[in-house]
This record gives sequence, structure tokens and C-alpha cells, in this order.
Amino acid sequence: MAETSSLIQIKGVRDGLLITLGGADWADLATAFVKNVDERSSFFNGARVALDVGVNELRVAELSALRDQLSERGIALWAVLSESRVTETTAQNLGLATRISKPRPMEVREVVDELPGDAAKWVKGPLRSGGRVQFDGNIVVMGDVNPGAEIVASGSVIVWGRLRGVVHAGAQGDDQAVVCALELAPTQLRIAGEIAVSPKKQGKSQPEIACLKDGQLVAKPWQDLTGR
Repeated sequence: MAETSSLIQIKGVRDGLLITLGGADWADLATAFVKNVDERSSFFNGARVALDVGVNELRVAELSALRDQLSERGIALWAVLSESRVTETTAQNLGLATRISKPRPMEVREVVDELPGDAAKWVKGPLRSGGRVQFDGNIVVMGDVNPGAEIVASGSVIVWGRLRGVVHAGAQGDDQAVVCALELAPTQLRIAGEIAVSPKKQGKSQPEIACLKDGQLVAKPWQDLTGR
């Protein structure tokens, strides 16, 4: 069987995660995906997942078995994309969507793999005004963080949406912590002991990562995770 990383691609979409499975028989694909989930349980826990299974022709027994395995692990399978009419019909018979919104252009796993530390708390957004999340480790929010909401993490913070509330990463002094968001516009941003307020954005927003560089808070395009 091919390496797990070559069988599975993970991207963010408006309604959760898009998992593309390809390059092997379905039995191998399903096994590789469940193994990946078990190895990254803190990342996947609570996720809403859409699967792109390519040309694989799946029957009800095969697809429902995978859905049940994911459900047992706290993951909701809500959509299945396929080039096969048989699979589309199977998904529809199971009450699953067969169309999703366009994927965002960045992969989640590349960013998450770069975070220091292993412990992570998964939060299903949006996080509304008055909401507060605190965790000894990394925090991943799938959705917007609205003004008036607060996130405090001893590690790093990822927001797969708009970050417009208050965020404190590296709350126990970790100056290697980072804050990432598809739209980085917090009312207050803090990493370790440094505090900043986001300036007004000029032009089109883009995914950004904030970190400490030479003791100063800086923000740069999310794709650039090097050169700190």
C-alpha cells in the first residue's frame, strides 16, 4: 500500500474539511484514512468532513461502514464527492451531500504540522461575543471568532475563518507560538508578553500568520512559515 500521506490530501472549505482520497483500492484508502484520523485525533475530533473519492464506485455497505467509523471518532461525514454516478447515488441514499463550496487555496495539514507541541483543542465555530476558550496547548477554531470573543492558549492558535476577537497565544511565555487566520483582524493580539492591536486593513484580506520576530509582533502571509 502507498504511503498514507500520498493517499490523503486535506483542504479547508467553508463548511469544514475536504479530504481527497485517491491512488489505491477503496479498502486501502479507507484503512489509510482511519489510521490517519487515529494518529491525529486531536486535529480531527469534532470535524465536519467531506470526502472526494474520485472514481471509486462505493455501495451503501462500504460508505456507511466508513461513516460509522468516523462517527465513533467524533467526526461527522456530511458530503461525498465522486466522478462515479454509482457513488453519487449511494451518498444521496445515505442523506449525504454531493456538492460543496469551492475549497480554499491552502492546506490545513501543512500549517498544523508546523505548530510546536502536540496537544490541541478543536473548537467548532463560530465563537460569538462573550465566548471564551482557554486551553493548555494549541487551539484550532473551525469558524469565525467574532468581536467580544476571547481565545487564550499556552501554544499556538489557528482560526479557519475571520479572527476579530481577542487572542493570546503563548500565554505561559512561549515566544515561539503563532497565530494564524484566514482573515487576521483581532481587536487585540498577544503572543507571550507582547501585545498589538490590528491596524485597519488596506485592500483585499489574505490568510496571515502572526509571530514574534526580534521581540516584535509581525504578520505575514500564511504560506510563509519560514524565515522567522
